[in-house]
Amino acid sequence: MTVTLGVDPHKASHTVVTTDPVGRQLAQTTSRGTRTSDHQELIGWARQRWPERTWAVEDCRHVAGRLLADLLAAGEQVVLVPPRLMAQVRQASRVPGKSDPIDALAVARAALAEPKLPQARLDGPARELKLLVGHREDLVAERTRIQNRLRWHLHDLDPERAALLPTRHLEQRRVLDELEAWLAELPDSVQVTIVRELVGRCRELTLRANQLQAELRHRVARVCPRLLTLPGCGVLTAAKILAEVAGVGRFRSEAALAMHAGAAPLECSSGARQRHRLSRVGNRQLNAALHRIAVTQLRVHPPAQLYLLRLQAAGKSKREALRVLKRRLVRVIFNLLQADLDQAQPAPSTAPQAARESAA
Repeated sequence: MTVTLGVDPHKASHTVVTTDPVGRQLAQTTSRGTRTSDHQELIGWARQRWPERTWAVEDCRHVAGRLLADLLAAGEQVVLVPPRLMAQVRQASRVPGKSDPIDALAVARAALAEPKLPQARLDGPARELKLLVGHREDLVAERTRIQNRLRWHLHDLDPERAALLPTRHLEQRRVLDELEAWLAELPDSVQVTIVRELVGRCRELTLRANQLQAELRHRVARVCPRLLTLPGCGVLTAAKILAEVAGVGRFRSEAALAMHAGAAPLECSSGARQRHRLSRVGNRQLNAALHRIAVTQLRVHPPAQLYLLRLQAAGKSKREALRVLKRRLVRVIFNLLQADLDQAQPAPSTAPQAARESAA
């Protein structure tokens, strides 16, 4: 009998609930620590009781990363359960309330209800891309906050000059140079000093964001160069896709990737009326990347424009046609990722066979 061990990870502890193939709870334990030695002890506890087992871990990478690495290094079979799926199972449970054991049980039952969840794998280039993309997004968000404060201070100092500033791209070197030159002519004051610091900080963040974008370009070109050839897919969008897909090999088909991205339409038929609706589940970061590519292609890519016109001529609205285009993009991206993966994998060696033939 193969049991499922649902894990509710936290910063200082991990709660594990074991269920049988029909979702009945068999055992429960809590690891009061997050070191590798604590995880090895947890793995030993499971191995002594159940020879055949699957670990279902809630997909909270920041608190479960070390646990996932230790489980995979030990040769355990691990699947990742999206938090939203776990929450849906917990809400449908007959046991009210919320606690670590309840969440762990919901994780295990969610894995049983969805047997085709993607397998967890050791982090590699995808995790590095995810960290770099996330770090750059944090820097850009910080720069946006600084730009907002800078605009308010400039409006207080000189409303006319503030009105002449561009509504966007305040981080441009030309604009920052003009601001610094203008600030140098003003008498020193507390507010002028603050504005100078904000301008300098905005310049620093822009330089670092550009450096990260250049590094992402290099990494994406090394991992999946074909993705950069897709019209509408820039470096940042390609890096986001690679980071969120986290290895196309863990998806059995392009349909599974579309479901993971929330680009697959959901059936909502009733009676004789057959229809589908927009999926509001799945990886929203990946879905947003697909949306950016689709919108860009509708603006600059003639084949996508003709495809949209054909869909609209068939009776679909522009929004519905855009969803169809996003679903089609999943197929294209899956094939590009798969082609680069096949090229990166070494071909099986024929040397032993050649040696046997020569000996014969």
